[in-house]
Amino acid sequence: MKTVVIYKSKTGFTKKYAEWISEELSADIFDGSEVTTNMLTAYETVIYGGGLYAVGINGVKFIAQNLDKLKDKKVVVFATGVSPLREEVVSEVKNKNFTSEQQKFIRFFYLRGGFDYRKLNFFDKMLMRLLKTSIKWKVKRKKKLTSDEIGMLEIFNKPADYTRKNKIEEIIAYVTS
Repeated sequence: MKTVVIYKSKTGFTKKYAEWISEELSADIFDGSEVTTNMLTAYETVIYGGGLYAVGINGVKFIAQNLDKLKDKKVVVFATGVSPLREEVVSEVKNKNFTSEQQKFIRFFYLRGGFDYRKLNFFDKMLMRLLKTSIKWKVKRKKKLTSDEIGMLEIFNKPADYTRKNKIEEIIAYVTS
């Protein structure tokens, strides 16, 4: 089965998973900026990976907008984020990025990535500083922090990599079934 792995990665965590998946499946791999819709016709399985930014999957619109051309293919989307895997996170991401009709054709997976402030671009650094400020403001007002907020404060100035190769096993099993 001819498979392609496409990814959009700002800090390298999504790229790492994409490379592992490509390796395991002997699949072609491309950065999302290199891919055209016409290229996808040569593949039976299309796997797309992108990092999460405010619950949006980086670059996934390419898949969503071309889903009509992919309906006869196995379509997998994975997102990477810093939060631990929780069902409510998975549901929120799926519902924010895909219509209920699109969800019928896309198999979605969440993989825990990481965080490295130094690798962010200027705009993303500004957004993260705003987030950090809002969390610290919550602390000052003695408001209860969520586990994600506590975790973000802990890793903000210290890179964290939660990627694990064994986390791709479910994707590999689905694609090869």
